[in-house]
Amino acid sequence: MSQHSADPAPSPVTESAVATVAQRRDWWRDAVIYQVYPRSFADSNGDGMGDLEGVRSRLPYLRDLGVDAVWLSPFYASPQADAGYDVADYRAVDPMFGNLLDADALIRDAHGHGLRVIVDLVPNHSSDQHEWFKRALAEGPGSPLRDRYHFRPGKGKDGALPPNDWESIFGGPAWTRVTEPDGTPGEWYLHLFAPEQPDFNWDHPAVGDEFRSILRFWLDMGVDGFRIDVAHGLVKAAGLPDLGVHDQVKLLGNDVMPFFDQDGVHEIYRRWRLILDEYSGDRIFVAEAWTPTVERTANYVRPDELHQAFNFQYLSTAWDADELRQVIDRTLEAMRPVGAPATWVLSNHDVTRHATRFANPPGLGTQIRTAGDRALGLRRARAATLLMLALPGSAYVYQGEELGLPDVVDLPDEVRQDPAYFRGAGQDGFRDGCRVPIPWTRVGSSYGFGSGGSWLPQPSSWGELSVEAQTGVPGSTLELYRAALAARRDHPSLGAGDAVEWLRAADGVLAFRRGEFVCVANTTGEAVTTPAYGRVLLTSGEVTEADGEAKVPADTTVWFTTA
Repeated sequence: MSQHSADPAPSPVTESAVATVAQRRDWWRDAVIYQVYPRSFADSNGDGMGDLEGVRSRLPYLRDLGVDAVWLSPFYASPQADAGYDVADYRAVDPMFGNLLDADALIRDAHGHGLRVIVDLVPNHSSDQHEWFKRALAEGPGSPLRDRYHFRPGKGKDGALPPNDWESIFGGPAWTRVTEPDGTPGEWYLHLFAPEQPDFNWDHPAVGDEFRSILRFWLDMGVDGFRIDVAHGLVKAAGLPDLGVHDQVKLLGNDVMPFFDQDGVHEIYRRWRLILDEYSGDRIFVAEAWTPTVERTANYVRPDELHQAFNFQYLSTAWDADELRQVIDRTLEAMRPVGAPATWVLSNHDVTRHATRFANPPGLGTQIRTAGDRALGLRRARAATLLMLALPGSAYVYQGEELGLPDVVDLPDEVRQDPAYFRGAGQDGFRDGCRVPIPWTRVGSSYGFGSGGSWLPQPSSWGELSVEAQTGVPGSTLELYRAALAARRDHPSLGAGDAVEWLRAADGVLAFRRGEFVCVANTTGEAVTTPAYGRVLLTSGEVTEADGEAKVPADTTVWFTTA
């Protein structure tokens, strides 16, 4: 895979440049990492699509917000069948986002601002426009390149049926039949996602060799780590056995599947860890691993494997004190034996923003089509943020959640681009709602996103939710995030460690102590009275105090400190 000829490879970042960012070891154990979805963050050239130069221009905002690192969703060369998660060239930047020199400048500038950079890596599948796959099709049956993917003859008369009963996460069968060079119907290839995303065969040594080379390419450029897409999916069960059930998407996260969370993935990550440990600067791996339990998630972060894994069990938990306490306890208990930090996340580019999830009744899943009660959702989202940032471990913030953005649930059908939206029986296909470009200014073209509109339409309410509208406004969601992240840095009890001390609390209320710090979260619809555990450090709502007690409003979290 060659880089674009117009994108000469920049010289590697020096170790001293990386060292200026690494102010302390194990930074990732309590880091706050900000996810940037590049196409929706900032547009530098007015084409309606965000780009790397746009991200670079907004780095001072992220520095001042108080995050430790930036995670960039894919910006590689891609036909964009799935918003860049179909990669054609892992060593090139797609022209819509810029070029390799822009990536190099972004990494260097981020380090200059004290921000680390984590890039997405997509090892489960490539684009069907990847050079390997194009050659595999062109060379026909027997091509050595077909062994690097999962090509199989079909079943039934004339091989007209898929090789097994696996279903695509995006809906429909997980197999597509190819037309051979001579024009006849031929073999089938596996794609757990869209047909444009053929799965790699990780049993083939060339696949492992290639990705170890890709890791070194980006590490030499100075990135501080990798978020591994579909980290649980690389290895498939021997023989690709039938699953024997339909509606397989509904089983995800509940059972070990023959195509997900196979034990063989761990040997891949042990080899990767050896490469990462050769580099200075305390660089990390983060796993997107959907597993049935947090205990199985912990397998990915054993000392010789990855550093962090997303806590999807926490993300999908309702705003309910009992449920939250259970998942917090189970997470901390699961991570402690392997010595890994817990991670906490409320939103990302694949799920409905939590300001909208919490605006709706529980039990609707992570992709929701209704706006719900906007005021309720925002109140709960603010409270949930303070709870998350008070827990031991690392936290992830998705772009725009610091503005309290809701999902855009009323996008016209004709503007939607989520590939799952166009396929039946898969994901709901409404991920576009959380990907609408974020607002920077009250007025102007695309509310400051760029000078040429935006690739998804923004609501008319976006201006009053913008960075400009909220900056310096007491009580705004943006200022709440800024204050919370500043306090988290100033108070060692926040973030660090691996345990909480639960305090007695009324039904529907969570209260825990961490050193000189106490967090109280009221998840009920009524105000509650609790002890005033010290000075109020920060609160998501108006808390009143009298006679050693604090009245905490409905759906509100408060931080106390004895310092």
